[in-house]
Amino acid sequence: MDNITELIERLSNDEDAVRKMAVFKLQSNIGDPSFAEAFIAQGGLGELKKLCLQSNGNTLAYALTSLGRLLELDKGWDAVDGNVVERVVELIVTHPLVNILRGAMSILVSIVSHPHSPSRSSTPASATHFGFRALRPAIAAHPRFLEMLVSRLSSADHALCANSLQLINSLMRDAISNEAETEWPRFIKRLQDLGVIKAVFVLMQSSALQDLAHPLLEFQALTKVLLKKWRDVNVDLDRKEHRIALKGLHLASAPDRSLTLTSVGTAVVETPNGSTDPVKKKHNPEKWRRLGFETESPAHEFSGVGFLGMMDLTDFVRKREDNFQKIILEQSVKPASKRCPVARGSIAVTELLYHLFEVDRYELDEAKTYQILESRTNFERAFRPLLLQWSRLHTAGLTAFFRLWKETDATLDDFDKVVELLRVLIIQVVGLAPRTKEVTEIEDELSRFDYPRLRELQMEKLEQAYESAWAPHLKQVRDELRQEAVEFVKEQRIRCLLGGEWFPVSPGVVVTAGGESHVGSGSHEGSSLLSKVRSASHSRHDTPNIPQVERVERTVWRFVKLSTNRRFLHYADFEHETVSKPGLDMLPNRIDLSTVSSVVSNVTPAPATPNPTSPSSPAGNTRPHSTTRITIHGYPPSQLNSPRPTSPPATADEIILLTLHPQTHSIASEWLDGLLMLLNQAPITAETQKLVGLITGYGLKIRLLNVRYDDFDTRQPEMPSREECGGEFFYELYV
Repeated sequence: MDNITELIERLSNDEDAVRKMAVFKLQSNIGDPSFAEAFIAQGGLGELKKLCLQSNGNTLAYALTSLGRLLELDKGWDAVDGNVVERVVELIVTHPLVNILRGAMSILVSIVSHPHSPSRSSTPASATHFGFRALRPAIAAHPRFLEMLVSRLSSADHALCANSLQLINSLMRDAISNEAETEWPRFIKRLQDLGVIKAVFVLMQSSALQDLAHPLLEFQALTKVLLKKWRDVNVDLDRKEHRIALKGLHLASAPDRSLTLTSVGTAVVETPNGSTDPVKKKHNPEKWRRLGFETESPAHEFSGVGFLGMMDLTDFVRKREDNFQKIILEQSVKPASKRCPVARGSIAVTELLYHLFEVDRYELDEAKTYQILESRTNFERAFRPLLLQWSRLHTAGLTAFFRLWKETDATLDDFDKVVELLRVLIIQVVGLAPRTKEVTEIEDELSRFDYPRLRELQMEKLEQAYESAWAPHLKQVRDELRQEAVEFVKEQRIRCLLGGEWFPVSPGVVVTAGGESHVGSGSHEGSSLLSKVRSASHSRHDTPNIPQVERVERTVWRFVKLSTNRRFLHYADFEHETVSKPGLDMLPNRIDLSTVSSVVSNVTPAPATPNPTSPSSPAGNTRPHSTTRITIHGYPPSQLNSPRPTSPPATADEIILLTLHPQTHSIASEWLDGLLMLLNQAPITAETQKLVGLITGYGLKIRLLNVRYDDFDTRQPEMPSREECGGEFFYELYV
């Protein structure tokens, strides 16, 4: 106690150095509640107040800091009066020293915030000394107060920036909570005109975010409070400012002004002789619908977005009045069903932004705030600087709506679908934007985003949404669709086998003997013939009657086709491809599929080859040989116990039954997987898997979109008459 008494005496000492040292010690100890109570009890509060009003330099800085810390403890309020408020406001406007400004702002923060703390409700001081109303006389005397306060947000001193923003937050919160409906919007507009939005936006994107985290998060929360407060105000034609805003929209659309309305509801028309005649006032039956409203009651249509929605639309019109008039004029010449509903689009953009930024969730929870600040990932996500660019985002979003409406050739019935596309676009561009992304980049992306890519994103997000909500059900649906897709692809692949295909065989050998020629086809028979001829030529090379062997580098062609009953694979070798495919009666060789044990392939990519020539051309026989190979393994019928055994005996020897050389990847995929699926085995090629996945994906998307039969044109095509058709014709109606 003696130390406190001595300290208080030094505060009133005539020597400035003694006072300075005493108040310096005071600012270090005043944060202790017990010390603060003893200090006030021994009369130190009056001396501290005197220093705040009369001292200068560091002494003043220490005194202001001490009083600020005392107020933070909810003590010392008896020292707060109009003189103190006047002095502190004056310092903020006129004083350049940072340490003095910090203390002055901390005092004002406590004064302005005082009515909002439940623990302070029992203080005996008059309520007129606190809150925003306490600053009004001082601000009136120093009109540059708010301007200087906002300018401090650009200071290089982070602590001063934080204190300035904290004071701005306190003023905003108090004005919103306690000022009249006509007063707080003026104050907020005043701050906005001074550049507070731009200054805070820069701070949110800066590297100094950590030092300013708390006041920035509070400003962000207050921005949401403002947006919600504006949305909760219903558009009411009985209110003058609302009528003026709507009238401004109508006049900005450049309506027909051939009639100049008078104040009494009549119109004055200029006659040919220059005189004027009063006529009855005419009412445009589409006065508001021509602007894109759904009805002639625009106030009612703002019910979902309130005054906020009307502010957004009027702001767009004010900034782009020429463009607005052009759009309205262009739409007026179109059929009613094709006109772009400008007003409805604006309201939709407001709703999309409102939900994107979760405006309803604006309360600042201290526990959650600290949790956010502990995690760098959450830290980056917590700050949404683009929220402060609401007006520009709305303008860019509405412009994107116009573009999508035009690109999709939409009608009024498609309005919800276009809005859904716009929602995906805004989420992708605005919602996923990093903290440091400039708003100009956002505007550019919204105006240029590729429409096909947007549709893909829409389907992906739709599937993700359903996946999250209905994961077990979707898995079952996807499995069912995949099985259906596999069966569909299986049938398609087998139909390729039923149609038959040409495959090149190893280079053939033409043997000439006594005027007869034989073609070696690469089969066992051809190989045997070639071996016999070669043996004969070696053993009797001096005999003139020995057959001459001529090896011709010419491709032999093998045609392979699945039987109609799908039980046999028929094939035969030919010297040339033919335009018409051979029938089964021309394919004497066959393989019983019950004897096939496996089908394998080298699956190596085939080298690039020239386009094949026409099958009827002789040059077709010189087409390069394919490197892709499909080998069919099985058991010779002689080793099987029955014509069509269910399984081969354990002693049977596996042999190569047939080798195919597909010329393209598509043919290789069709035949390899077709044979495997015919044998009830799973397909293995990437092309088939991709096709199955594609069919499954489209099937799932169609079910998710709930596309119904009557969503499409159900009119049946006109049945062609027999007289208009020559020769054979086939007609089938797909529905």
